[in-house]
Amino acid sequence: MRVFDELCPAPPHWGLDWARIRDAFGWVRDMAGVPQDAVFHGEGDVETHTRMACEALAELPRWRARPHAERVRLFATVLMHDIAKPHCTAIDGDGRITARGHSRRGDLMVRRILWELDAPVAWREHVAALIRHHQVPFWALERPDLQQIAFRVSLLARNDDLVLLASADILGRVCPDTAELLENVGLYGEYCAEQGCLDGPRAFSSDHARFWYFRKPGRDPGYAAYDDTRLTATVLSGLPGVGKDHWIAANRPDVPVVSLDRLRAELGVSPAGDQRAVAAAAHELAREHLRAGRSFVWNATNVSRTQREACTGLIAGYRGRVEVVALEAPPRVVRDRNRGRSSPVPDEVIDRLVGRWETPDPTEAHRVHWLTTA
Repeated sequence: MRVFDELCPAPPHWGLDWARIRDAFGWVRDMAGVPQDAVFHGEGDVETHTRMACEALAELPRWRARPHAERVRLFATVLMHDIAKPHCTAIDGDGRITARGHSRRGDLMVRRILWELDAPVAWREHVAALIRHHQVPFWALERPDLQQIAFRVSLLARNDDLVLLASADILGRVCPDTAELLENVGLYGEYCAEQGCLDGPRAFSSDHARFWYFRKPGRDPGYAAYDDTRLTATVLSGLPGVGKDHWIAANRPDVPVVSLDRLRAELGVSPAGDQRAVAAAAHELAREHLRAGRSFVWNATNVSRTQREACTGLIAGYRGRVEVVALEAPPRVVRDRNRGRSSPVPDEVIDRLVGRWETPDPTEAHRVHWLTTA
């Protein structure tokens, strides 16, 4: 991306122009003055730590050896890795400064920012996945779900990128356990190499094997699950105005559709109103198709993983093959299309949806398609 390309440290001097970076991004300026735990961040506020982490990245030989495009993407990731701390930082009762949840919230914030900057979807999701998991390598070997996390990162980004991000994060702080944390990060990299997911996606014997591996904790990733699916359910995901109805008409014209918009109209429920009756009706209609072994399309916004899980879990229980189609359009296009609808969704509802938008990933379905409609 051009904006990060222009600011990324480059040979021969690999210098970081922090003044230009501050001028370019309001979210960087928002980090100024945000306190951190003095024990583990003796360097000072979040902005200071972020600058030091970027400087540390620029000094890493492994980063310098990467192709230019990969260096830029990693630089953007390090620059944004603590973007949510201004919104998550709190001081607890005993005076301890914490920023609980900043990795997950950072994922959501980065997705919106990069969407508004018109970043390519795969590029954006690579960065967002690294930010969501940027603390994992610090204590990875203590996590019972480490294998699933490492595999998920490999499917969305790269674990060797996560190692570089975590290394820069540690080297960009003043703390008493730097050596221990760097050792842990190194061990995480070795673990990923042993698991076949360090610098590329973890391979599975089939999409069905991958789907069920992520649905059943403790499942052997090498198990070649027998594919007993009896129908295909296409679950759409996308903001209002991305063109879901048009996609269905062009790509699934003869397939039954569970449409939440249609159910809202039938039930007289506003998009801004209580959606529980609409969701219940949609699930009952879906069950009718599933019991009949009939393929169908589930047409809803489904912007969060939790919402999609309510659909995909039901489908999986009826031995359905899950196909997720994630549709996107630039912000301006989404707004213009929505305003042109006969029943536009209120802008504040769209803003709320964007705020909890999690792009579907390959761990959620047999197949996931990322499509841009404009």
